[in-house]
Amino acid sequence: MQGFTREPGVRGPLEAVPTAGKRKILRWAATIAIGGFLFGYDTGVVSGALLFITRDFGLTAAQQGSIVSVLLIGAMVGALSAGRVADRLGRRRTLALEGAVFVVGTLVAVSADGYGMLLLARVVLGLAVGGASATVPVYLSEIAPAEIRGRILSANQLMITVGILVSYLVDLAFSGSGDWRAMFAVGLIPGAALTIGTLFLVPESPVWLIRNHRSGEVRELIASVTGEQRADQLIAKFRRTREERQRTSGDGEPQRQGWRALTARSVRPALIVGVTLAVIQQFGGINTIIYYAPTIIQNTGLTASNSIFYSVFIGLINLVMTLVSIRLVDRLGRRKLLLGSLLGMLVTVGLLGLSFVVALPSALSLVFMILYIAAYAAGVGPVFWVLVGEVFPPSARAVGSSASTTVNWLSNFVVSQAFLPLAGAIGQGQTFWLFGVVCLLGLGFVARFVPETKGRDYGAVDADLQSRFGHGPKPEAIRQRG
Repeated sequence: MQGFTREPGVRGPLEAVPTAGKRKILRWAATIAIGGFLFGYDTGVVSGALLFITRDFGLTAAQQGSIVSVLLIGAMVGALSAGRVADRLGRRRTLALEGAVFVVGTLVAVSADGYGMLLLARVVLGLAVGGASATVPVYLSEIAPAEIRGRILSANQLMITVGILVSYLVDLAFSGSGDWRAMFAVGLIPGAALTIGTLFLVPESPVWLIRNHRSGEVRELIASVTGEQRADQLIAKFRRTREERQRTSGDGEPQRQGWRALTARSVRPALIVGVTLAVIQQFGGINTIIYYAPTIIQNTGLTASNSIFYSVFIGLINLVMTLVSIRLVDRLGRRKLLLGSLLGMLVTVGLLGLSFVVALPSALSLVFMILYIAAYAAGVGPVFWVLVGEVFPPSARAVGSSASTTVNWLSNFVVSQAFLPLAGAIGQGQTFWLFGVVCLLGLGFVARFVPETKGRDYGAVDADLQSRFGHGPKPEAIRQRG
């Protein structure tokens, strides 16, 4: 696996940016976050399109599952290769390339004449989705001043939820005609926008410019948001910090580079937390709802068009609750949101399963589904992406986040591939109950092993994390350090 070789522990040289500069950075972030929108759109649009693709191509349950899940295989490959490409070409050109791949994959999907060609299109789209999932957060973190980093990093998750909602609305708009090709074709617009926007509207990452010794360009970029006088001071400070952190790791031992950093004993607790949360986020059942919402609702007795219509509410509540989470994550903290989210998911997915087992009215199934999405979007959904950027030590932050993301995509693939066959074998309601078991286990894991990171520097976070794994003083002894 190949991750970003961003300077360990150094997010970016920008800090204390005036208001006018922050507005400019937010505009850049909005353009880059189109990659997150495409992530959401191309993973969500298949939910409604699948109803009509199955009709036109006569797909089996296994083929339906593969049309959904093969995108995730491409996404794993795209995420793993994005780091090498972005280090070589730069973040901006890599994002433009990913936008072009989105366009190519969409064109192949629109012109597909059978199952095989559509499968190929989904692989190509997956490469772009995975690449964007890895590149967008890195770029955003490297341009974000500390004082607005939370909002900027949350923009990616927000745009993912917007993309999912828009995909549902597009599916609804074309459900009357059953034109699944048009559903895919709409994705050409944001794909082209990402390519054009990143090439002409945003600068290269200042971190990448410094690493590649392009001092004149990075000074011009930083001066454009901080002013001439402040630019030289920030560049000098950034270089000093980078050099110091390259010499040693957080515990004073020689720093391990690249993927070898994850083998250090002190890094294992963070790796366990990152990877386990990645598994919990997916095995809690979220993407069975996102991908198969119309199919699930149709099984309650509603028509295809009505199923797509009601799935729009799922996308809307996903968006609204993500906005709520963005406002709360720096107020309540990560642990409270995670625990409350998992508890809500446990209760609602259990009720959703019950609604299918005892054949409750379809309206109740829809209510339970919406409440489940609300619980997920308020915590587990966005907080996972926040924590993987906070629990790893400086020497392993980039590769640790990459490893967690890869496991997230792999878990996503397994669940989406297995859902329809498993539901057919043991029942749809019983399958949802299995997701409830995962939520219950997740509650125990978060309560025992996940530290609070709100308002803490890395030293305090690591002390808490190590103590939870029995490697240091109890959390009470280090609480004041946060």
